[in-house]
Amino acid sequence: MSRGAATAETRVGSQDFGLDGTAWLGDRPLFRDVRLDLPPGWTCLLGASGAGKSTVLRLLAGLPTGAHFEGRICAPERVAWMAQEDLLQPRLGVLGNVLLGCRLRGERADAARARALLASVGLEGMEDRAPASLSGGQRQRVALARALMERAPLALLDEPFSALDAGTRRRMQDLARAQLSGAAVLLVTHDPMEALRLGDRVWLLSRAGLEPVDVPSGAPPRGLQSLAAASEALMARLA
Repeated sequence: MSRGAATAETRVGSQDFGLDGTAWLGDRPLFRDVRLDLPPGWTCLLGASGAGKSTVLRLLAGLPTGAHFEGRICAPERVAWMAQEDLLQPRLGVLGNVLLGCRLRGERADAARARALLASVGLEGMEDRAPASLSGGQRQRVALARALMERAPLALLDEPFSALDAGTRRRMQDLARAQLSGAAVLLVTHDPMEALRLGDRVWLLSRAGLEPVDVPSGAPPRGLQSLAAASEALMARLA
C-alpha cells in the first residue's frame, strides 16, 4: 500500500460509519488492512495493549494519534467521546462538566436532562461538587453522563467502566445500553466478559488485522451465566 494520506468523510446516517486502512508507527504497521464497519448497535473491540484499539477510536473522533493512517474514515460531524482518562475540567462543577459539550457548541443547555443523567449514574445532589473532591469511580460516572448527554449518532467509549466496582459497573453498562439505543457504539475494553455481555458484534484486533469473535445467543446485555464458556474461549485467544 502506498504511503498516502487518509480520507475522511461525514455521514448523517450511521450505516457508513467506520474505517478501512492501515496505521503506521514510523515504518512499523500498528495494524494492517483493518476494515471496521459500525452499524447501529454495539461493536466491541478487544486486543492486547498496544494493538491500536485506542488509535482506532481517536481516528474516528478526528483526534491526534501519533500514528500515520492510510485509508478511509467515515464518521458523523459530531460524536460522543469518552476517553480512558475522565478529562473533567477542574474549574467546572459536576453539572458544568456534563453540560460542557453544549456550552462549547453555543447551544442552549438542557440542565434538567443533565441533572436526570447525573441521578441515573448515582450522583444526584453532587451537581456543584468540584472534580477534585470526587473518587475515581465518581469521576468516571461524570464522564459517562457527559458522553450520554451528547445524543450523537456515533459513541466512542474507551474503557468507560474500568474504574467502577462490579455492581456499579453492571448498572452503568445497562444504563449506557439503554441510553445509546439506536446509535452506533464502539466500545474498547480489555474485559472479555464485558465485550460478550454488551456487544452485538465483537472483534479482536492485532497487527494481523481484525478477527471476529462469536457472541453468545440472546440480546445484550446478556446474563452472566450464559457467558462463562464463551469468555473462557476468548481468554485463551487473548493469552
